[in-house]
Amino acid sequence: MKFGQWLALIALVASLLLLWSLREALMLFFTGVVLALALCTLVGTVQRRFCCGRPLAVLLSLLVIAVVVAIGAAAIVPPFIAQFAELIQKLPEAWAELLSLLRQALESVSRMLYGSSDGGLSWLENLGGSVKPGSALASGVGDWTLRLVGLVGNLGTVVLKTLFVLAVALMVAAQPTAYREALLQLVPSFYRRRARAVLLQCGEALSAWMGGVLISSLCVGTLAAVGLSLLGVRLVAANAVLAGLLNIIPNVGPTLSTLFPMSVALLDSPWKAMAVLGLYVVVQNLESYLITPSVMHHQLKLLPGLTLTAQLIFTVMFGPLGLVLALPLAVCLQVILREVVIHDILDRWKDKPLRRMAERQGDGVTP
Repeated sequence: MKFGQWLALIALVASLLLLWSLREALMLFFTGVVLALALCTLVGTVQRRFCCGRPLAVLLSLLVIAVVVAIGAAAIVPPFIAQFAELIQKLPEAWAELLSLLRQALESVSRMLYGSSDGGLSWLENLGGSVKPGSALASGVGDWTLRLVGLVGNLGTVVLKTLFVLAVALMVAAQPTAYREALLQLVPSFYRRRARAVLLQCGEALSAWMGGVLISSLCVGTLAAVGLSLLGVRLVAANAVLAGLLNIIPNVGPTLSTLFPMSVALLDSPWKAMAVLGLYVVVQNLESYLITPSVMHHQLKLLPGLTLTAQLIFTVMFGPLGLVLALPLAVCLQVILREVVIHDILDRWKDKPLRRMAERQGDGVTP
């Protein structure tokens, strides 16, 4: 390799290392872009409806969002906070009840097989007895949950990151074309028109995903609230809000949302916990096969295995934020791989000898 090529390789490696060191800031920026796309969809609707300029449409959209958030916060947040705190306190009781039921079931199996139970399962009773309401484990569960949602730690850093994301979202939503063209300046001139089309496709795919997720989350939360009310499970508001929020995270979120109502129902009776499990299975199947295909204008066609793999990879690389943003990242990567790698590179890769061989084999002629 020549000196210039070595220099280019070193510059590429240095750039990749710099991007890796800035991965957290880049993820926050991507979060702001995702929010900006959602805001742009609302701004576009306002512009078409009222035939006004973009600055006025942005202000009207922000006013609508502020009113909706204020009404929702006043109606949902107070009961959710109270019920969520009670739900966290009941988790140790549900764990103790589950261990007790497990011990009884294992003792019954032991009697059926050996005619008696020798008390070898006492460790389950001791483990369950150590879990009491108000114990260290109960407070530990509460602290773990708070850390999970990011409320414990450096509160100032959390506030600054939130403000950064909101500022990026507002600035990009106010001038989306200018930021897109600025990004395209990093692309070689001969490929800018094609890159512009790819970016527009990424935006359309993300808009379709956000619209589908919003509607499906509202439907999941409503169905969960109705079903839990009919089953007589307590803390309906907290469990319904958790079901809607965790529905944003595919595969992992629905599983986590099932644990909380099952824990509350287990304190009443085992059959009610199984009924809750059946309810959530039905709700998730309705969401997967009926609600989401009906509300998404563009089918993303992400295979479940690939979605789970993307969640694992992005969580390892970017932490909890990578888990939340795994699906939008996978959506963008799918568009880029399909349009750039497959259509623009692999489909145009011409190898004349192999091409002639394939054509001859297709005509039934052996080489």
